[in-house]
This record gives sequence, C-alpha cells and structure tokens, in this order.
Amino acid sequence: MRYISSRDNPYFKHLRALNDDARYRRKCGATLLDGDHLLSAALNSGWGLGAVVFREDVVDSELSRRLQARIAAEAPGCEEFVLARALFNVLSPVASPSGFLAEINPPQPTAVGEGQCDVLALAGVQDPGNLGTMLRTAAAAGVGQAWLDRSTTQAWSPKALRAGMGAQFQIQIVESCDLTELLRGRAQPVYVTSLGAGARSLYALNLLEPAVWVFGAEGTGVPEELMGLATQKVIIPMPGKVESLNVSAAAAVCLFEQVRQRART
Repeated sequence: MRYISSRDNPYFKHLRALNDDARYRRKCGATLLDGDHLLSAALNSGWGLGAVVFREDVVDSELSRRLQARIAAEAPGCEEFVLARALFNVLSPVASPSGFLAEINPPQPTAVGEGQCDVLALAGVQDPGNLGTMLRTAAAAGVGQAWLDRSTTQAWSPKALRAGMGAQFQIQIVESCDLTELLRGRAQPVYVTSLGAGARSLYALNLLEPAVWVFGAEGTGVPEELMGLATQKVIIPMPGKVESLNVSAAAAVCLFEQVRQRART
C-alpha cells in the first residue's frame, strides 16, 4: 500500500477531481465509490476495481482486513492506497464516513432493442439524490435499463451513487441518450406521466408488457416532444390537495403498480 499525506500528491489531486468535477469524470471514464457498502456491491456484481483507498485510522480494522482479502481474491491488480485522515475527509464529506473509497470505470452499454426489458427513461432530472433514488426503485422493480438524456445529471456521480445504494450495479445505464430518437417509432408501450388532457389513470392501464416509462425534470416535467411520442399519457390519482408528486415518488408508484399487476398473472 502507498501512503499519501500531501494535498500536492498527483493521485490525491486525481481523486479530488473525480469527486468534484463531472467533466473530469467523463473525460477519465471513472468515478469514486464511497463506503464499504458500495465497494461490496461492486464486487458482488463482478466489477473490477481500479484502486481502493483506506483512511489511515481504519486500514488495520477487522472490516478493512476482510475487504483487503476479498479484493486480493476477486480484484487482482487493484491498487491500494492509504490516505491521511484530513485528506480522506476532503473526499468523503458524509457525516460518518466508513473510511473506504474505490475508483471504478463504469461500463458504457448500448440501448436495448424492442421489448427486451422494461426501461426507465429520464429527461432533465437534475437532482442526484432523486436520480439515485429512481435507479434504486427501478432496480428493485426489475427494470432492465435506464436511459438518461444529456440534460440529466450523471448516474455515476458520488451523490447519485450514495442515493442509489448499489442500484447502479443492478441496472444497465445508458447516458447522454437522444430520447427522441430512441422513442420514435418504438412498438412497445411508452408511458409518460402527465397532468394534461388525455391522460388515463395509472390504475386503468394494462401494464403486463415490457414498457418504457418516461419521467422529466423536477420542475418542468417531460418535454413536449417526448410527450408526443407517448403511447399513453398517465396520471396518478391523488385524492388529496397536493398538485403533484416528487419525480422519484411518481416513478415508484408507477413501477410498483406494474410489479403488482404482473404478480397477479
């Protein structure tokens, strides 16, 4: 293991850029996992690790030794570093950091063909917490892919990863998509949540076929050009006086109504 104590160390600067800079993450094709839970989720999914970083005061802990043994067995060639506590805390701003970070290179899958699986399509979702929560919900509901357009925040940012709690390793994520191109002429059902005219109640739909579910930005919703490509506009009945749901809550309601219907067949 290599010990790093200086802010001027090139690898520390690299880690800080991965943590803070979305453009740098895209350029490198890499990101940071924060915590033993995400590190274990990556290993459980058979992902390779580029490097693992231990905080100096936990490197000799029982959990650290177990992780080191597992990394040696399942991720040979993974580099290991020890960071001074002050430097580690710059990279892990959570209230109770576990003391473990990992650098990974996320895959770049391509969009699936017609009807192969359910798809979560996101247009302009900006909040990484919402995005991570939606990916977690989609993975739990058995969705196979997520399509993120260019205006949606990065699925592999540290904040989105923390909110996803490992979901990013359970669902294929295609980023920087042209959703208009992917949805135009698609034969499988395309559902778009809407409060406008022509929307049918979620609970009146037959959701047994693999479908594409489109959700939009937290404030502005789904763009009009995508609305026009919907097989059906969908409204979630709300007997209360609230006008709308948070986008991640709306996704959860829709996806698990689909799960409920399929469980009955």
